Amino acid sequence: MKDLRWTFMLCLDLTVLFFKVPKISSCDMLSEVEANISIVSRNEWQAREPKLIEKFSGKIPFVIIHHSYKPSVSYTENGCKRAMQNIQEFHQLSNGWNDIGYSFAVCGDGQIYMGRGFNVIGAHSPRYNDKSIGICLIGDWRIELPPQQMLDVTQSLIQYSMKNGYLTSTYKILGHRQVRATECPGQRLFDEINTWSHFSKIPNGPIDTQIP
Repeated sequence: MKDLRWTFMLCLDLTVLFFKVPKISSCDMLSEVEANISIVSRNEWQAREPKLIEKFSGKIPFVIIHHSYKPSVSYTENGCKRAMQNIQEFHQLSNGWNDIGYSFAVCGDGQIYMGRGFNVIGAHSPRYNDKSIGICLIGDWRIELPPQQMLDVTQSLIQYSMKNGYLTSTYKILGHRQVRATECPGQRLFDEINTWSHFSKIPNGPIDTQIP
């Protein structure tokens, strides 16, 4: 009888303990990648209105990495906003494009700046504008490597894009120079992205027959 009583008490204690376990909501289970994403909206960096928005559908198979060359890197939010405004003004007024050419830009303040966004046809890489996410790391990365914070944020954006269904699971990362005759994204940055998961050596230049 004594053994039965202790068994009952033990079960009661375990039941109380079980029901005291807090319920974990889906919000609490946000990944570290998502938690580290900070995207500055077009309104926040005071973007001009696009002349035209053309969209494409489906999951995206390519990520194209760029550098701005000019403007140079800035490490303040105000400086980064001015850099975005300058890039958009050059693309729209000098080049005659519909909008800033890139899907997103990453700046030295560690934030992501919204360009055209996901599934909007860009103006950053011939033959890839309707099947890629174009990410510009603002600055001149021919000799110097972007700060680690910029590299980390860029990779977080790529992971976020895949996890949330924008990118295919077999996406390929390319440097701009692989699809057009240009120094972009700068030799030092290009050497760096060669080490990233999903980097593809094909195509290996703008005249490669395997370019779509």
